[in-house]
Amino acid sequence: MTSVSIGLALGGGVARGWCHIGVLRTLIQAGYEPDVVAGTSIGAVVGGFYLAGRLDQLEAWARALDRRKVRSLMDISLRSGGLIAGQKLKDLLEENAGGVLIEHLNRNFAAVTTELKTGHEIWLRDGRLTRAMRASYALPGVFPAVNIDGRWYVDGALTNPVPTAAARAMGARLVIGVGLHVDGQLADDDMGEPGPFGENGNGETGAATWGDWIRPEKIVSRLVFGKPREGPGLAATMTGALNIILDRLTRVRLAGNPADAMIEPDVSHIGLLEFDRADELIALGAQAAEKALPLIERLANTLD
Repeated sequence: MTSVSIGLALGGGVARGWCHIGVLRTLIQAGYEPDVVAGTSIGAVVGGFYLAGRLDQLEAWARALDRRKVRSLMDISLRSGGLIAGQKLKDLLEENAGGVLIEHLNRNFAAVTTELKTGHEIWLRDGRLTRAMRASYALPGVFPAVNIDGRWYVDGALTNPVPTAAARAMGARLVIGVGLHVDGQLADDDMGEPGPFGENGNGETGAATWGDWIRPEKIVSRLVFGKPREGPGLAATMTGALNIILDRLTRVRLAGNPADAMIEPDVSHIGLLEFDRADELIALGAQAAEKALPLIERLANTLD
C-alpha cells in the first residue's frame, strides 16, 4: 500500500510479548509489512521468528501453552548464572530456527541486547539468530548471560525497551513502536496469585508434599512462584520492580527518540509471567494495531 520504508520496533514485556504476534498479523493484513525489524527481549524472539518465516510455528506453540507446559520449560539451576538454566528454551529455539543467520534474512533485523561489563546497548545484526534472541532476553537473575565472541550479554530491555533508534538507523522512514510497559501497572496475578508453578510448586494447588520440600528445584519453585501468606512474594516483587524500571526507561528513551506511531495494547491486567494467555494477548495486540491503522495510513501517505 505504500513505498515508504516501514520499521517495526518490538518492545520487551516478558509474557506480554505475545501481543507482537497480533500486531504483526494486523499490520501485514493491512498492507504495512515491515521492511526493518528491531526487537528487544521477547520482541527479538517474535521479530526474529517472523523474518525467518516461522511465525506460524511460534504462534501455534504459544497458543498451546498452559501452566503445566510453562513449568516444564523452566529448568531451575542455581549454578547456571540465573534462576533458570534456559537449556530447554534454547533447545526449542534451535529446533525451530537453528542454523538461521541474521545476515541471511531477507530484511534488516537487529536484536537489542546489553553488554554486561560496560552497560552499552548493543545491536546484534549478524551471526546465529537463536543466539541473538537468547542474548536479548537474558534477564539478569533469571536467565544466564550469553557469551558472544568473548563478551557477555544480558537483556536488551535494560538499555532500550522499545528500540526505535535501531529501526530508524537501519533505514526505516516510518517507525512503528510497540510498547508493553507504558501502563506502569502490575496485574493482580503479579501481586500474589499462584504463578506457572501453582501454589505448592508442582503445578497444583494445595499443600506441598515432603518430597516437594526436600528437592532443591521444588524449594526454589515455591519460594519464587508460590503464594505468600500476605503481601507480594518474591516473583511479585521481581516482576513489579522490572515493570516499574522498564516503564520509566521506556518513557525516557521514547522521549529522546519517539516512534512515529505507537501501538500500546492494554495489558495491565495480565501478569508478566502469564505465558499461558497467548490467545488473549495476541487478540489484544491485534486490537491495538487496528486502532493505530488510521494514523499509520496518514503518516504513510504524508511520507510517501
